[in-house]
Amino acid sequence: MEWSAFFKYVLVMAGVTYLIRMLPLAAIRGKVRSKFLQAFLYYVPYAVLGAMTIPAVFSSTGSLPGAIAGVAAAVVLGWMGKGLLTVAAAACLAAYVVAMILH
Repeated sequence: MEWSAFFKYVLVMAGVTYLIRMLPLAAIRGKVRSKFLQAFLYYVPYAVLGAMTIPAVFSSTGSLPGAIAGVAAAVVLGWMGKGLLTVAAAACLAAYVVAMILH
């Protein structure tokens, strides 16, 4: 790829990212009074994160039972209130161990 094309792509990406973040701030000047809209805006980041993460988890391991074990370990430890590093390490370890046992 040529450098000029690369910088054009980066510029377009930066512009799109900026517009996505700036438009809601410009469109909604005052405080949002609608309880429905507040609840909707509160849960959007969690829904988007889940929609991006869950399919990647099940397709990245190459072993469906390993992926299920990793997700189960993450859900259980997350439910118990463990930290992010502990949950991520345990999920990786569970997925690895189950994949190694089955293969």
